[in-house]
Parts: sequence; C-alpha cells; structure tokens
Amino acid sequence: MNVFIAEDEPPARERLVETLAAVAPHARVAGQSDTVQGTADWLAAHPAPDVLLLDIQLADGLSLELFQDRELAVPVIFTTAYDRFAIDAFRALAVDYLLKPVAAESLSAALAKVARMRRHFGADVAQVMRHAAVERGPWRQRLLGRLGNQFHSLAVADVAGFVSVDKLTFAVLPDGRRYQVETALAELESELDPAQFFRANRQVLIGVHAVRRFAPAGKGRLRVESTAPALGELIVSPERAAAFRAWLGG
Repeated sequence: MNVFIAEDEPPARERLVETLAAVAPHARVAGQSDTVQGTADWLAAHPAPDVLLLDIQLADGLSLELFQDRELAVPVIFTTAYDRFAIDAFRALAVDYLLKPVAAESLSAALAKVARMRRHFGADVAQVMRHAAVERGPWRQRLLGRLGNQFHSLAVADVAGFVSVDKLTFAVLPDGRRYQVETALAELESELDPAQFFRANRQVLIGVHAVRRFAPAGKGRLRVESTAPALGELIVSPERAAAFRAWLGG
C-alpha cells in the first residue's frame, strides 16, 4: 500500500509515520508534503497512491482545497486536531476522519477499510470512492435554480445533468432548459446520489436516465449520447470508462 502524507507539523508527521509503520508494516510512504500546493504538485507528477493521509490545516491553507474543481479519485483519511471540518471532509468522500493524536487502532481500522474496498473493487478507484460514499445520505433531493431573474425549486430527480460553463454551474432539464445553481460541480458531486449521477468529465455530471447509448470512441474513450439536448454528446476518458460502465450496470 503506497501512502502519501500531508502534514505541516514535523513532530506530528514523525508520529504518524511511526504509527503507520507499526500498524501497517506493508505500507510504504511514497511521498510527503507540508503544503496544499506541494501535495497538488506531487499528485500531478506521480502515479496516484493507494491512500492519502491528509492533515486538514496545512502551511498554506486547507487540504480540502485539493478537491475543489479537481477530479481527485483517491481514498482519503483525514487527520486533524479539529472536528469542525468533518462535514466538509465527508463531502470530499473521506474514508475516515481521525482526530489527533491519531491512535494506532483508529489508523489501523481506517487502513483496513481502504484495503477491504480495494479487494472488493480491485483497481477501480472510482467504485471504491462511491462505495465509501454510499452510506453518507440522505442525498440532496431539491435545489434552487435561476432562470432569468426568477428562482425555481427543482427536484433533483427531474434533472438530466449538471454542466459547468465559465465557472458557473447549470442544472439541465430533459427539455433543454438550463437553470443556474449556486453550488459548484465538485460540491454537487458529493451531495448527489452516486447511483444516479456520474462525473463524465470535468464539465459534466450526467444523470443515469439521461444516457441514451454509448459506444467506443477510440483510445479507450467512450462517446455518450444523452437524451438532453443541452448536454449533447459527451466523451468519457479512458481513466473513467470502466467506472462509467460499472455505474450504468448498477
């Protein structure tokens, strides 16, 4: 198990490495950082680790920033001295949330949870993350959408998908109408039932009932035809293709 650790307090980082070695001798610390930017740079330059151990408050900000406007499908165990970030952490699909000082038995249990999910789903990290989230309901059922200068209450079940355009998020209805919503796409992804909505790419969350058909698009990609005109035709990347197939298959 390759582990990345983000912790800005050297004594706390040393204790965490020692605890990790004690409870998971098979684990390898693949990288470390004390900043959000350093963590982002490391993740961009290296293969994804099996799990992230993230302190929430780092030297240059909150590690929760890593999940804003970014597809980061890696199981996360947050470690922090504060409990007030718990809701935000679970919106980021955290596998666990451990308060400092991190107890050996708590870290062991969290790592065992990651290992069980990986045994069940194999290399499909997206499935691992959805499984980590499946008990986190109740999922969002309604939201406010703006059309012109009027606000409408929208049932999530009536939405074909959500699109991000120029940093604005729109709820798309099957008839093509688009309502601007205040919630960012990354945050919506964590609030909606993962059995009903899938992050097809950085710009689109598509509803399961809006998928008409899909076909290979070359180089491992999938071309998805939706039933909503405003969603149009979507391309799913090779990295997301297997997860998309599994999602449609239930």
